[in-house]
Amino acid sequence: MMIMMEWKWLWFIRMAVMLLVLEGCRWFAFLHLKPFFNYDNQLKSWIEVKGSDCYSNVWSSLEEIYLDNSTLNTNILQSIGVFASLKTLSLYHCGLIGPLPNQGWCDLRNLEALDVSENALEGMLPHCFSNLTSLRELDISRNHFQIPLSFAPFANLSNLKALWINENKMVMEPSFYTSIPKFQLEVISLSKCITSQQLSLKLRTFLYYQYDLRYVDLSHNNFSGTVPTWLLENNTKLEVLILKGNSFKGPLSLSSALISNVSSIDLSENKLQGQIPTGICSTFPHLSQLFLSKNAFEGNIPLCLSGMKDLSTLDLSNNLLYRKVPEELIAKGSLTILRLSTNNLSGNVVPVILSANGLENLYLDGNNFSGEMTNVDVSTFEFPNSLREIDLSNNKLHGKLPRWIGNASFLWRLDLSNNGFEDSIPREFCKLNSLEFLDLSQNNLSGSIPSCFNPPYIEHVHLHGNRLRGPLSLAFYNSSSIVTLDLRGNNLTGSIPKWIYTLSSLSVLLLKDNHFHGKVPVELCKLHSLSIIDLSQNMFSGPIPSCLGNLSLPLKEKESLATGYNLPFIERGESASFAMRKLERDINLYYPTSYLEEVIEFTTKSGFYSYKGDILSYMTGIDLSCNNLTGHIPPELGNLSEIHSLNLSHNKLTGVIPSSLSKLHQIESLDLSYNNLSGEIPNQLVELNSLEVFSVAFNNLSGSIPEPKAQFGTFIENSYQGNPFLCGVILHKSCSKTDSPSTISTVSEDKGEDGLIDTYDFCVSFLVSYVVVLLTIFVVLYINPHRRRAWFSLVGKCITTCRYSNVGNFLTYHIFKQCV
Repeated sequence: MMIMMEWKWLWFIRMAVMLLVLEGCRWFAFLHLKPFFNYDNQLKSWIEVKGSDCYSNVWSSLEEIYLDNSTLNTNILQSIGVFASLKTLSLYHCGLIGPLPNQGWCDLRNLEALDVSENALEGMLPHCFSNLTSLRELDISRNHFQIPLSFAPFANLSNLKALWINENKMVMEPSFYTSIPKFQLEVISLSKCITSQQLSLKLRTFLYYQYDLRYVDLSHNNFSGTVPTWLLENNTKLEVLILKGNSFKGPLSLSSALISNVSSIDLSENKLQGQIPTGICSTFPHLSQLFLSKNAFEGNIPLCLSGMKDLSTLDLSNNLLYRKVPEELIAKGSLTILRLSTNNLSGNVVPVILSANGLENLYLDGNNFSGEMTNVDVSTFEFPNSLREIDLSNNKLHGKLPRWIGNASFLWRLDLSNNGFEDSIPREFCKLNSLEFLDLSQNNLSGSIPSCFNPPYIEHVHLHGNRLRGPLSLAFYNSSSIVTLDLRGNNLTGSIPKWIYTLSSLSVLLLKDNHFHGKVPVELCKLHSLSIIDLSQNMFSGPIPSCLGNLSLPLKEKESLATGYNLPFIERGESASFAMRKLERDINLYYPTSYLEEVIEFTTKSGFYSYKGDILSYMTGIDLSCNNLTGHIPPELGNLSEIHSLNLSHNKLTGVIPSSLSKLHQIESLDLSYNNLSGEIPNQLVELNSLEVFSVAFNNLSGSIPEPKAQFGTFIENSYQGNPFLCGVILHKSCSKTDSPSTISTVSEDKGEDGLIDTYDFCVSFLVSYVVVLLTIFVVLYINPHRRRAWFSLVGKCITTCRYSNVGNFLTYHIFKQCV
């Protein structure tokens, strides 16, 4: 009935629109079709309407069609030629597959903007492409097109101004093409298109004939040779140049000519070496963004950079720079983001921080800064209220944590991890009311966590790898914003406080390798955002709360720290708005305003892994291993359908393995080893097709192991060892009882091995045989007196000569050992 109603409404709307068309077709002259036609069958049926000149007028006068994110068929393009006046056609992310048709859409002689990006189109561009002579803006990026190196399909498009062909494939054309293209581009984005080493030797020839470029992105193409400074010299209007992720090498040699329009240069991830040329400051006087990271630059940071009044972002990370950071660069410059991570810089870091007026993000991690941060007279300084993010991790700083950090009331993120800080966490840190991210891990901090530490906006806390002690007291109490609480590898004691349920946003709880005891609190079950729990290597006792099976383990973005992106784009010219739309949609081209990442370390699949970025969003797991937990495995744990890792090993769990664990369809690692589990391994577990690591070793399990099919065919003997009553092909033990006596191993007592099969059956068989033999002898001796006298004589000799013989010992051992 509902379907009939929907069709009636569609018919009614269609008839109403047709009546409007008949009354005045010109009313449809300008129409965005996206709200009306989201599916190809609807659009196709409208195109195929015949019999009215009025419809022809509608189609011929339509100028814009936007069907982004719809579900379309590539054949629709064969009929779209009826829109003779069409100027804009946007089919972004519409599920189009296969090659572009050679007819229909190529008749759109008035088309000025075409977007078919983010589809699965493939093959060579059709020859009729050259008919689109009015085309100004073209985006075919993120498809599987084969683009000739000469750009021949675009050569006749004299009006073309903006071209996006990212993530397609450049190929050699069948014949050598030498024509000079007719277009003069303003925007060219050619990222991740050249994968062949043979084609990556030099830039494309057609770029030598471009003189009007404003935005150029040639990143991740493995171009080699020297940096093409001629691009800058030929295009005096160039604003943005992105050449990251190539193989340009040698020293950076720049022209002495003034290039005043350039605002952003990215030469990161190349093989450039030598010193950063000081001429960069005079050549690009209005530079606002400079990215030179992941090269081999050495020497000092050019002092002239401090005089560049427009420079807001400077990234010189992952190079070989040494000596001190020029204080003038911080104090006199216009920088908002300074990234000098992973170099060989040294000296006192405190003046750098306290002179950072105007600076928002400061990254000095991975250097050789040393000394104490407390040995400075801060009474003459005022902490810069512009600083939002400081990263001093992985240096050689030591001594006490600086109490003056507490004056940084506007600070959002602070990372002091992997240094040599000692003593306790200052109570002044409780004043950091704007703090969202704190990482003090891998230091030598001691004492207790200040109970006053409860910033209202705190989201991520990392204190692992210190010597913190005592209970949690009221630290973090009622912190409803906290997402990550990482306290691993300390000396914390007591139980998990019952107020843990007040951490309503908690997603990651890591308490591994402490001295916590008591029961696992049922209050954890109230934390509906939990997705990773690690309570391993503590002294928790009692049963596993069955309510843990009620956790939904939601997939959420736990890694995101950045609040926005810096984006180089063109602000002037006719193609500016189009360029901005494209770049805003392509997240890969953004530059984050924050370089701090949320990293979670978790043991799974028999290894220790770090999770960050997108992978962290999908990770879910529970680790309760290496405790004193008792009782049965709750069958309710089978409800954790999204879990990827479950580790209950090295406890004192008893009972059987619940068959409900077969419902863990996403699980990749299941470890139940080193417990006192009994019974059989449920055959239903073979349904776990995602399982990569499985262990039930060293329990009291019996019976046959699950049939070695699918994932269970990949598990080796180690997954089952230490269960003497398990049998199966993998264990080289037959599960047939009739074969069991023949498989008994006569292992010497000094080796301590008693892995013998069917001991009871052996003993019974032996005793029966023994009784039969005795009865036979008794009957023979009773009937024949001559044999009776000979037998008693033989027994007498044996008593005197064989009492302590090896044969006697052997028989005694093997008779009584088997039965015991």
